[in-house]
Amino acid sequence: MNSLDLPKRPQDTRVVVAMSGGVDSSVVAGLLQREGYQVIGVTLQLYDHGAAAHRAGSCCAGRDIDDARRVAETLGIPHYVLDYEQRFREAVIDPFAASYVAGETPIPCVLCNQTVKFADLLETARELGADALATGHYIRSRANGAHRALFRPLDASRDQSYFLFATTQEQIDFLRFPLGGMAKPDVRAVAEAMGLAVADKPDSQDICFVPQGRYSDIVARLKPSAALPGEIVHLDGRVLGRHDGIMHFTIGQRRGIGVAAAEALYVVHLDSERSRVIVGPREALDTRRVVLRDVNWLGDVALADLPEEGIDLYAKVRSTRPPRPARLRRVAGDTVVDLAEGEAGVAPGQACVLYSDDADGSRVLGGGFILRSQRGTEAEAMLARLTSPRHAASPAA
Repeated sequence: MNSLDLPKRPQDTRVVVAMSGGVDSSVVAGLLQREGYQVIGVTLQLYDHGAAAHRAGSCCAGRDIDDARRVAETLGIPHYVLDYEQRFREAVIDPFAASYVAGETPIPCVLCNQTVKFADLLETARELGADALATGHYIRSRANGAHRALFRPLDASRDQSYFLFATTQEQIDFLRFPLGGMAKPDVRAVAEAMGLAVADKPDSQDICFVPQGRYSDIVARLKPSAALPGEIVHLDGRVLGRHDGIMHFTIGQRRGIGVAAAEALYVVHLDSERSRVIVGPREALDTRRVVLRDVNWLGDVALADLPEEGIDLYAKVRSTRPPRPARLRRVAGDTVVDLAEGEAGVAPGQACVLYSDDADGSRVLGGGFILRSQRGTEAEAMLARLTSPRHAASPAA
């Protein structure tokens, strides 16, 4: 076996490296080329949205493509740029905007990995005769019986497993993540030692295609209905003010709501049907249970074969939080996650990612997108009353 767990000598192993133009994927290409693998660099042109294509922290556009090309020239490897703009818009940008219109909090990086990078690009790698597709993500994979399994990386501060939960078993078996056992400072040091011009390049941002980070501009342009004004309503039914569009708000938001009140108010629900922003006290955000859709389960035992009482594991509902104790169950056909410690500000559209435990290097067991959440009894009752068709609050003008 070679270093990629493939039964070939490196010089007989063809690897396509997804090169975004950043330091991580560039180092992956350099490390594999140094080991003697047949390395082919592929960069996807995903968008060309003016300022977004030239700002620091973008990826897969403008100067990032030029950076990837220069790295490939430095390393002496073939490099191809593929135009995936139309596919990226259809698979990532349009669903991103539609999700905000529906009052959700989407995660475009998951959609990008799920569709463009780990489906379309993977197929391209196979067409190029590759034995594997390597990326610069900070996550580990290793053999697990006849297949491979995903594990959190060595550098917990760079853990990208939250964004990769939707990777299918077939994709995991073909993918390789050479940086999973490295720390970010070491990666930059390798890049400098290799003479790569991107050694000090800033890291990419989560929403790479949004100029100046103003996602509401993208949503308003693609989905003008999301910019409809509406009411800001308290959980108790009081109309506190008006807003210019629900896409300016997220569940759990406190600042910038635009109403004056004696108590601290948080966004607790986005009523997309009536274009209403519902606010309330912080305790109304406390969530103990989430129901998932589009579940990608990577455990050794099938979901359908889980015991009736479920299994204990760990869950993350935010990329920046450590995994916390939870219980996974199947209830009347739904995939339900009970959060032992509760979470605040859980929104539909967010990911809930499942792990074997909370230790460094724990196994990724999959996850899903949050379809709905269950708050405390009082908050649930008040929300149900507000969102009932019989509620008397006037619709948005």
